[in-house]
Amino acid sequence: MEVDKLLFTDRLYESSKEIWEKSYQHPFVQGIGNGTLDEDKFLYYMKQDYVYLIDYVKLFAIGVQKSHNLETMEQFAHLLHEHLHFEMELHRQYAAEFGITRKELEQTEPAPVNLAYTRYMLNVAQNGTLTELIAALLPCAWHYAETGKRLKEQYKDRLEHNPYKKWIETYSSEQFGTLGEWLIDLLNELTHGKPERELAILEKHFLITSKYEYLFWEMNYHKQDWEI
Repeated sequence: MEVDKLLFTDRLYESSKEIWEKSYQHPFVQGIGNGTLDEDKFLYYMKQDYVYLIDYVKLFAIGVQKSHNLETMEQFAHLLHEHLHFEMELHRQYAAEFGITRKELEQTEPAPVNLAYTRYMLNVAQNGTLTELIAALLPCAWHYAETGKRLKEQYKDRLEHNPYKKWIETYSSEQFGTLGEWLIDLLNELTHGKPERELAILEKHFLITSKYEYLFWEMNYHKQDWEI
């Protein structure tokens, strides 16, 4: 395939490949896959991920505002509704299985990396274009789907007795994967024919939030919080 015929997201995938592989090999991710992750680290993650989701959902609302046609508006509105009313409820139910109450989830203060990550995405979304918004939020959806599928395949023989089986099944599912697929298709559509100076900005956002994905695993593995 000629380079000029590559989709823009193929370029993003290639440029972020080393970062994503480092994330996949992180002991937090591998600990989920083989079921050996300390439960206290997973509990910390569940709380931090919940407050992350609250801000992540806001990106879909901004996506509605910045959409250029009704079809795209409807899809972002659908994602907003699904995440706010169903995805977050599933998160609460799963957290409850580990003894975490809804009150505990909602009283969680975001750790420094969590706050920096979400504020970066929200700043890009509020001040940039729709394509910038998508480039910034895509690594989360895409990386999680890739991670879930790889873990399910790598540890399929251990899955039945893995305490984190539900996590792996959720993020390896076709239903979850459709979010990333729609965003990938939309980003390719919106970037078709765009000049290199614009593509470089999008790639920068994508790489930064891909790095934040790695830092998020690191934050949860070490339970990094405010030291003062």
